[in-house]
Amino acid sequence: MPRFRATALGDLAARLGRPLEGDAAWVVRGVASLEDAGPGDLVFVRGPRYAGALARSGAGAAIAPPSVDTGGRPAIRSPRPDLDFARAVAQLALRDRPPAGVHPAAVVAPDAHVDPSACIDAYAVIGARCSVGARSIVHPHVVLYPDVKIGADCEIHAGCVLREETELGDRVVLHSGAAIGADGFGYTFDEQGRPAKIPQIGRVVIEDDAEIGALAAIDRATLGTTRIRRNAKIDDLCVVAHNCDVGENVILVGQSGLAGSTVVEAGAILMGQTGTTGHLRIGAGAFLGGRTAVHKDVPAGARLFGAPAMPERAWHRTMSALARLPDALRRLRAVERAVGIRAPRAGEEEA
Repeated sequence: MPRFRATALGDLAARLGRPLEGDAAWVVRGVASLEDAGPGDLVFVRGPRYAGALARSGAGAAIAPPSVDTGGRPAIRSPRPDLDFARAVAQLALRDRPPAGVHPAAVVAPDAHVDPSACIDAYAVIGARCSVGARSIVHPHVVLYPDVKIGADCEIHAGCVLREETELGDRVVLHSGAAIGADGFGYTFDEQGRPAKIPQIGRVVIEDDAEIGALAAIDRATLGTTRIRRNAKIDDLCVVAHNCDVGENVILVGQSGLAGSTVVEAGAILMGQTGTTGHLRIGAGAFLGGRTAVHKDVPAGARLFGAPAMPERAWHRTMSALARLPDALRRLRAVERAVGIRAPRAGEEEA
């Protein structure tokens, strides 16, 4: 099937609410990067820095800010070309949606409720008392344990597992292999010092418009609820432990991990491989750079980097000093030898 819906550029500009320069009848037949675009493709340009790449591109039209010369190409003018390009792609891209209904090879419990407009694909398993909302898609080999609730317009990709009592709002997307509602890692020690499991009897709630990446794990609460709030975005291979609360519009980038009972307030961003100890709070709008190790509460709006986490400016100074450390040590050894407080050692590098 075609990948894109052929659309007049003028119609697309009107849907985006942006002004058009040039031929409104020019037909968008695809979208592409500047490097790969052909004469029927629409591209986007962030700013003047990319004007040269646009001049070399074979693209037929562009979404660009007013400051960029598009070389005579028709252009949708936008103050946010990246955002408008994303919205354009959402309108132009065609997807092969499976038909509504329950596939004959799926297994659905007799007391489960599946909306007639939803799709339950082959080899999916829908457990007792589950519900699947309008227009939601459950792809092959998805398993819903008993009492799972899925809202409207959700998409659960192949291989996901949703444990008992997990609840999804509307328009939630789970990518392949996500594990939602597994037991939290909760143990104490018995009289002989052996690990003794603490029963994990809570649940997971994922609110509207959240998106969970492939192979991410979100554990059920020990008691109560592990909650992923509205429009949060969690990347592949992230771990959210029991009783965490991930706020609205939060971004967790790949391989980040939240220890138990961590609260991440609205709009915070945790870059790749960031980790937290448990029972702490990351304030609204905070930014944690890649591989940051957080061991105490983070104020709202803070920018932290490093392990242990430190303010951005201090981290830059530390990294700069670290790069100069070998030379500083050589000079220190030379001074020590010069004043007679340190004899050269065998094989030691001279200053």
